[in-house]
Amino acid sequence: MEILEKVAYMKGLAEGLGLDTKSKEGKLLMVMMDILDDIAQELEDVRADQSDLEESLDAVSDDLNDVEMLLYEMREEDGEEEEEDEDEEVYQTTCPNCEEDIFFDEDTLADGSIECPNCGEKLEFDLTDLNGCGGCCGACGEEEEDGGEE
Repeated sequence: MEILEKVAYMKGLAEGLGLDTKSKEGKLLMVMMDILDDIAQELEDVRADQSDLEESLDAVSDDLNDVEMLLYEMREEDGEEEEEDEDEEVYQTTCPNCEEDIFFDEDTLADGSIECPNCGEKLEFDLTDLNGCGGCCGACGEEEEDGGEE
């Protein structure tokens, strides 16, 4: 039994009991039943609206799926295959200002700095000691250190 049916049944019972709607208790019970009836009607309206929204969302989802399939087929016809950058490394650091994690790629690392997308703090990377580089082999562009031999 639906809520509206239950409220109607309750109203029928109240009428069958012959409630005195002029007494304080009778007035209170009638107002409460009217409120329950209004709530039940609102709930039915919300359920109907939700059902309509679900149907609309399903239609949009189906349409989007059709568009995705069409685009995928067009790419295949053009000879384009989706390139996956599985080899591209992703780096992570924590902003010392807002303590949020920041992810960036190799190009950003090579630039030597990044602006935190959360707080705007500029973070700089010191790569001089990366892979043990400190001027000993000259690969980083620094002068080769003299080993003390003269």
